[in-house]
Amino acid sequence: MEPRDLTADLTWAAEVETHLGPLHDLLATEGVTRGLIGPREVPRLWHRHLRNCVVVVDPSLELVGSDATVCDIGSGAGLPGLVWAIARPDLRITLLEPLQRRSRFLHEAVTELGLADRVAITTGRAQDVAPLGVDVVTSRALAPLPTVVEWSWPHLAANGSLIAIKGGKASEELADSREMIAEHGGRDAEVIRIGPEGDDGHPQATVVRVLAGG
Repeated sequence: MEPRDLTADLTWAAEVETHLGPLHDLLATEGVTRGLIGPREVPRLWHRHLRNCVVVVDPSLELVGSDATVCDIGSGAGLPGLVWAIARPDLRITLLEPLQRRSRFLHEAVTELGLADRVAITTGRAQDVAPLGVDVVTSRALAPLPTVVEWSWPHLAANGSLIAIKGGKASEELADSREMIAEHGGRDAEVIRIGPEGDDGHPQATVVRVLAGG
């Protein structure tokens, strides 16, 4: 199956980015100091990282519904979870992170950014945490897709969706994962490229989306 192409509302994304300044600055300082963001990534935080997360929750694309509950597995520096929380105040998000030092950063970030009323942090491995039953499980550059499916599926609600933010090999990963997805009862698995293309010739984001339930 060929990837599906969607076009993000970059006017909406630009408006959201006006609210992402504090997160950008936090990642560019504390994020680097704590080893969550590589120093070379700082000049690319906007276009390679933050915008890559933002466009996925563009309401016009309808990939993440209104008032959805979300779990960001392996949240790390809060990408995409913290970005989604700022971009979409209607979402309720759990940041699931196994490493204590990253979890401490996320707790501090949530407090500093004023997100504690709608963002929770759970320290632990996805495979060890009790099922969360959320509408959307997401992750970004976490692991090969078969592993992402294995870790994510127990936390999905009956009619939820898995949205894994991937890169240029998303179609290959999906091809390698179709048998596992079928075993879990997933359906309508697809690669979605969210445009328009940036100056580097790549989409703003590429995701693998899988629906749960029949």
